[in-house]
Amino acid sequence: MLVENKSQWQKTLLLILLSTLGFSFPLKAFAQTNVLSQSSDVVTASIPIPVTHPENETMPMAHYGIAQEKFAKSETDSIPIPVSVKENALVSTPTNLIAQTETPVTPPQTPPVTETPVTPPQTPPVTETPVTPPQTPPVTETPSEEARVLVSEVSITGVEGELKDLVYNSIRTNPGRTTTRSRLQEDINAIYATGYFSNVKVTPEDTQLGVKITFAVVPNPILQQVEIQTLPEKSTTKKSPLPPEVLKKAFEEQYGKILNLRDLQEGITEINKWYTDNGYDLAQVVGAPQISPDGVVTLIIAEGQLQNIQVRYFNSEQEEVKGKTREFIVTREIQLKPGDIFNRRTAQEDLQRVFGLGLFEDVKLSFAPGDDPSQVIMNVDVVENNTGSLAAGAGISSTSGLFGTVSYQERNLGGNNQTVGLEFQLGERELLFDVSFQDPWIGGDPYRTSYTGNIFRRRSISLVYDGTDTETIRTERNNDSPRVVRTGAGFTLSRPLAEDAFSKADWVLTTGFQYQHIEVQDSDSNLSPRSGQAFGNQKLAFNNSGIDDIFTVRFNASQDTRDNGLRPNSGSLLLLGMEQSLPLTSILFNRVRASYSYYLPLKLINFDFVKGPQTLAFNFQGGTVLGDLPPYEAFVIGGSNSVRGYGEGDLGNGRSFFQATAEYRFPIVSFLAGTLFFDYGTTLGSGSAVIGKPSEVRGLSGDGFGYGLGVRVQSPVGPIRIDYAINNEGDNRIHFGIGEKF
Repeated sequence: MLVENKSQWQKTLLLILLSTLGFSFPLKAFAQTNVLSQSSDVVTASIPIPVTHPENETMPMAHYGIAQEKFAKSETDSIPIPVSVKENALVSTPTNLIAQTETPVTPPQTPPVTETPVTPPQTPPVTETPVTPPQTPPVTETPSEEARVLVSEVSITGVEGELKDLVYNSIRTNPGRTTTRSRLQEDINAIYATGYFSNVKVTPEDTQLGVKITFAVVPNPILQQVEIQTLPEKSTTKKSPLPPEVLKKAFEEQYGKILNLRDLQEGITEINKWYTDNGYDLAQVVGAPQISPDGVVTLIIAEGQLQNIQVRYFNSEQEEVKGKTREFIVTREIQLKPGDIFNRRTAQEDLQRVFGLGLFEDVKLSFAPGDDPSQVIMNVDVVENNTGSLAAGAGISSTSGLFGTVSYQERNLGGNNQTVGLEFQLGERELLFDVSFQDPWIGGDPYRTSYTGNIFRRRSISLVYDGTDTETIRTERNNDSPRVVRTGAGFTLSRPLAEDAFSKADWVLTTGFQYQHIEVQDSDSNLSPRSGQAFGNQKLAFNNSGIDDIFTVRFNASQDTRDNGLRPNSGSLLLLGMEQSLPLTSILFNRVRASYSYYLPLKLINFDFVKGPQTLAFNFQGGTVLGDLPPYEAFVIGGSNSVRGYGEGDLGNGRSFFQATAEYRFPIVSFLAGTLFFDYGTTLGSGSAVIGKPSEVRGLSGDGFGYGLGVRVQSPVGPIRIDYAINNEGDNRIHFGIGEKF
């Protein structure tokens, strides 16, 4: 009787316990099991425990170190990026601007099992994929009402050796201790968190001593290869900028080993870092890695492809308006094109080119989502400058007497970035004018071919006849300084020799023609073909009449390797030029000249109080004229841009010349720089080869040097140059100018 009561008590207690745990099976089966358990042949029933994964049965990828963040298309019309180009502003573009689609994990296929499986979690899409070290899920406090069962045995199936030990070390369920459904769920998560397994399921089995827990695990395959798939898949045939060797290096140490998703994440981090370091700020690995049963992993990468590039115009109040500049003027300066991968460095260069047009006071970028979630629309937002100017004035001079001037310039004619300039000067004696038109880039040309045309009537005093501190040649009639009046027209065509419009050209070639009708006059606009008796009664023009006509064609070439056009610190600049007159007039000559500048960075003085480049700069120039040479076309040396220490044109003039300069440039304070210099120039004894020998008449030596020091004051128009120089005759002079001498 006692035995029967004890058996009935055990049966009742077990029914209550199983009911609490939520196990359901026929009572008949339980009765049979209970009866069999009392016999010598013990048969235990398999009782599945309903363990589910959190978050709608999705795999907790955070345990692998892979963040879960779904990126949906923005509801806003645009995503502004604070990229503004004012002077030398830098491009700064945040990440995560691309909408991403959800890509589920494709786990390796495993054979079906008879036990009720625990469905492995599905991997949600990944965005930035930050490195998150795997952590054991926190142990939640088991509610007091949650049922516990005694664990008699823990079994691991599906792996052996180190992986089996790893599973044992990851779980907290141990024989001889109780467990709950929550504890088993934590064990499943902990096994997934190791990164080695694609499937984990738990099977409980009732025994005489308690419940036997079996963890059936499926390890990941051996990693054979990592491939990439870029988004969008069909929009472009352009290759990914990611070099194959970078992809190989990121994962090659993992090849031949069982795939570990934590190690895979480290490789993904390297890939994302390469994109960022190389300017592809919108590119990143998205979605979950797709794993095939044969060990091939496919990474989905949204590289930040541009769907379109749009130009938007704003006023100073940041209100969108209709712009004056035609859109193609902006877009042709942008190397990035629809279908390209966005690159921060390229975008910075593009913005600098757009800003360099001089048409805009502000240029910046903003982005909007594209029709495809993996694409973006890049907006170039510009604020236009006022490009027209009108000026008027009046004055009096020894050349023109009382005069008035009117000038007008438009730098964006018709919104085409073309410049037209008009300048008129009406004096007591004559009308002077200069009308010019320039197109810096002929529409439709892929190589930035430009042209300039002008017509003019100019009047000046030639430095061949007049100087600062030396004798001035006078006209025969009025004893005036000779005036050279030039009336003519010219056309110039220029083209850089580069692979495309955005590459720096090795050479820039220029050609053109010019026609000039030249008269030598006195201050009353009368022809003065000869100098006065005191100056040898020499010809002042090539022809005896004092009127010359010259038609020339010009060829120029330049090679610029300087690091900075305004303040070079390294590199060189080579200029070559030839001017040939055509036999359409009575004057036939050929003029050649060359200039070479070289810049060497160095540090002779250690300035602790200011930072800035120190440069040793050299310049060499020379030229000669073959054939007929009108005296006003002779080379002139001496002055601010020649040999300092001498007045303008006071060292000499001749048919040939050579000059050299050496400068040491150094910083003083942030807005001030200093210079030590030495200049030398000579006409190579060719002064007597000029008609009328003006150099000898004026008593110029034709050979000399100057040295001294100067300062450069930074200003909005460029460095203001102030030089104090002493020449070889002991005279000194202060020279002023804008920009460096070379």
